[in-house]
Amino acid sequence: MIALLLSAVLGLCSLPYRGAVRAEALSVGAVCAVLMCADSGEVLFEKNADQRCAIASITKIMTAVIALEEAAANDREVVFDDSMTAEGSSMHLQKGEILRLSELVKGMMAVSGNDAANACAVAAAGSREAFAERMNVKARQLGMKNSHFVTPSGLDDEQHYSSARDMALLCAYAMENERFREIVSQKRVTVNYVLPEGKTQVCVNHNKLLSLYEGCIGIKTGFTKKAGRTLTSCAERSGVRLIAVTLNDSNDWEDHRALLDYGFSLYEQQELISGEERFELPVAGSEKESITVRAENACSPAVKKDGSDHLTYKLYMPPFCYAPIEKGRQVGELCVWRNGRKIWQTRLLADEAASYEE
Repeated sequence: MIALLLSAVLGLCSLPYRGAVRAEALSVGAVCAVLMCADSGEVLFEKNADQRCAIASITKIMTAVIALEEAAANDREVVFDDSMTAEGSSMHLQKGEILRLSELVKGMMAVSGNDAANACAVAAAGSREAFAERMNVKARQLGMKNSHFVTPSGLDDEQHYSSARDMALLCAYAMENERFREIVSQKRVTVNYVLPEGKTQVCVNHNKLLSLYEGCIGIKTGFTKKAGRTLTSCAERSGVRLIAVTLNDSNDWEDHRALLDYGFSLYEQQELISGEERFELPVAGSEKESITVRAENACSPAVKKDGSDHLTYKLYMPPFCYAPIEKGRQVGELCVWRNGRKIWQTRLLADEAASYEE
């Protein structure tokens, strides 16, 4: 696949709304809320989006992001000690137990272990205070303008806060990390210990939306008396990825379902690749000058009904191929982007054979 043969940008026409919930009709009990399209960063709904609030354990999204980026370079072994203990929710780690950094993240995100958060912080930065500085640097890099981090766990502190908009930005960034996404999308995870050797711990994810909402793929719950119930969620349907954030919301499960339903009502599927299309690929060394090529699968991505989305598809194939070519052989790849983010790909297959010419 060494040459780009085709690139087409499709401008989509405006399409009428059919049964969409109007944003002004949404009734969200949260003090602060945001619904964002992760692809584009477009905010689809907001309520007090920039108000600074206590955020409780959704803080651990930032902790996990930094820890996993650290683990990607050095998934070091972490020896748990008394300095890492914490009040509140816990993995119940014991002094002298050893886990890899990535395994600590699994337990931290599933059961919201404050002890695991502290262990991640000390392992990654040497101390909780140094880790908080890294959290604030990352927040500035992501454009989080109303956030300041003090603790890796999210326990209450007057100087520890964020906003619904900032947390949506962080969630969108975090969900681009494949390892993070794999962890937060599971209803239960198994944490593997280095010491005691062979020890495992099954951690059940607190995020009920993984079971309650079709397409939910994450991400994190939180609660303290000061913050109230905080919740971030991510759901994906037909290639559309939405992020919902609510802060201080006693009815967060239902509010997230309403927010996500509203967001998905703004989109509809558009047939882009039917699978019937045929493309030409030149052949060398055969009686045939070219063969036809087809996409292995059809593609009908979701797009905004107001026509504001733009799809780009590209065929990646060599300028020619050498005979012999068997029917069904992969000869390239077709990829689709929406607003600059790749949302789909499939193989390009030879639709006919080409024998070698003596």
